[in-house]
Amino acid sequence: MAFTAKILLLGSGELGREFVISAKRLGAQVIACDSYAGAPAMQVADGHEVFSMLDADLLAKAIEKHRPDFVVPEIEAIRTEVLAQVEARGVTVVPSARATIMTMNRDRIREVAAVELGLRTSRYRYAETLAEVLAGAEHTGLPCVIKPVMSSSGKGQSTVRSADELETAWDYAVANMRGDRSRVIVEEFIAFDYEITLLTVRSREGVSFCPPIGHRQERGDYQESWQPTPMSNAALAAAQDMARKVVDNLGGYGIFGVEFFVKGEDVIFSELSPRPHDTGMVTLISQNMSEFDLHARAILGLPVPEVTLRGPAASAVILADRESNDFRFEGLADALSTPGGEVDLRLFGKPATRPYRRMGVALARAEDADAARAVAADAAGKVRIVYGE
Repeated sequence: MAFTAKILLLGSGELGREFVISAKRLGAQVIACDSYAGAPAMQVADGHEVFSMLDADLLAKAIEKHRPDFVVPEIEAIRTEVLAQVEARGVTVVPSARATIMTMNRDRIREVAAVELGLRTSRYRYAETLAEVLAGAEHTGLPCVIKPVMSSSGKGQSTVRSADELETAWDYAVANMRGDRSRVIVEEFIAFDYEITLLTVRSREGVSFCPPIGHRQERGDYQESWQPTPMSNAALAAAQDMARKVVDNLGGYGIFGVEFFVKGEDVIFSELSPRPHDTGMVTLISQNMSEFDLHARAILGLPVPEVTLRGPAASAVILADRESNDFRFEGLADALSTPGGEVDLRLFGKPATRPYRRMGVALARAEDADAARAVAADAAGKVRIVYGE
């Protein structure tokens, strides 16, 4: 069977699953990799490998075995030096080995943004010991945010409002960081009006943007997102200018999830992910092309059309509340019949639950973003996870 390209996907969660679907629609062959069998993307891929991507030897062997045209990281916990080595031998790493190294470590991408490019960021310090955390908090002031330099989806992140919480926050960050770097960033707490994800596409045709996505977090993890989110023309232009600068600096092709805090007309760079973003799940119902379709097209060197909104939309997560390998979903018909807008669901196919694990997402499109948020939240609440006895 002829394929347009062979892709080795590093990480096979729900974002990887949707990317596999988009890439296969364009004729690609995808081998999905993760540390456990039966991961969501593996269920729809052409093949799979099970190993820890923090094992440099196993990662190099998987790349050598499959000889892909593209290596596409979906997770942060990867031996990125291996990606640099295979890129030097002619394998395309998405968006590039340098971009992967920079963005999988918050300290490095922060240095690129704040020092090299001069973008506005919060005050910050790095810390590798509790003593350095205390010194960092003196620099940033309280409240402050402490988070691992290597993590995703808010894992290990906490807001500290008093000095006696600093040690707990340090322990929490170290316990939940990905990779093997016991290093955190102590960051000024920004009393922002709202935060956005600006999905930014870098392709052979240049840089383009999706309409800004608003989102809400709990425990450092996204709970709901909506598109569009109201922004002044000046604030949106500032965000787009900063996003363009940083993705052009990183290079390569694909979609980047660039996060900003917004306070009035002030736009403050927060973070960047060189791949589809969890808050961008809303694009599965909101846009003419989802973030996953855009990522696949940009990677494969295909034309990326102008992104248009199909209508205001929102996503709301469906969470587990306990550990179990024996569970089922109920209430899907009720959820899909939620009044007030068009509703869809994505259940991720994860083989096990744990407290607060994201097992699915409800999607809704309605007359405005607030209405869509209400419909999505209502639909998500109707999906029940029923655990075995």
